[in-house]
Amino acid sequence: MKFILGEKQEMSQVYQKDKVIPITNIKIGSCNIIQIKTIEKDGYNAVQIGYGFKRKVNKPKMGHLKKAFDFTKSASKNILNFRYLKEFRVDKVEFKPGDLLDINSFVVGDKIKISGISKGKGFQGVVKRHGFRCQPTTHGTKDQVRMSGSVGATGPAHVFKGTKMGGQMGNNKTTVSNLEIIEIDKDNSLIKVKGALPGHRNNLIAIKADGEMKIIERQKEVESPKVHPVK
Repeated sequence: MKFILGEKQEMSQVYQKDKVIPITNIKIGSCNIIQIKTIEKDGYNAVQIGYGFKRKVNKPKMGHLKKAFDFTKSASKNILNFRYLKEFRVDKVEFKPGDLLDINSFVVGDKIKISGISKGKGFQGVVKRHGFRCQPTTHGTKDQVRMSGSVGATGPAHVFKGTKMGGQMGNNKTTVSNLEIIEIDKDNSLIKVKGALPGHRNNLIAIKADGEMKIIERQKEVESPKVHPVK
């Protein structure tokens, strides 16, 4: 399985022969492998990777990150300041802490699965949140046009769990499957995906696809490991 982290960018269009394809750009950064989890030790196989830059990292997180690298006093203080840590389940462990993942693992035509946090809409009523139709504006409805109406019968004397009502909308993890990669711009580290993606611009996106992952192994003789670009 192939996987990597990126950030959602603006939508655009790609012209191919006699058609126009709507696409979303995804900025792919280099991701370092932070931790390896195995069935013997943790009960399942998984890989934890780090992405992005954060100016300050607390000491517990810094101690966790240092285990992935041959950290020396001469190394930069900001070298381990990952903003995001994300875990991916794998069938078998073929990685080592400190290895680098980049855009070269993906090719045009790959069918990918993308996960991200959808845009938060705040507290919304049943019309917007669940698609209810409005009440008729006659027969004394007055200011109850967007109300839900009855939420249950007199007999049970309570509202059943799961009844559609107003509440928090959006800001949930959303997964979109079977999206196609239309173009790959390696110079600018962009993947152009057909269709729309969840979340706002610069939203963290997790990408998964079938296939073999290309790994850039770290060089132990280098004091400062190769890590993510600093924004």
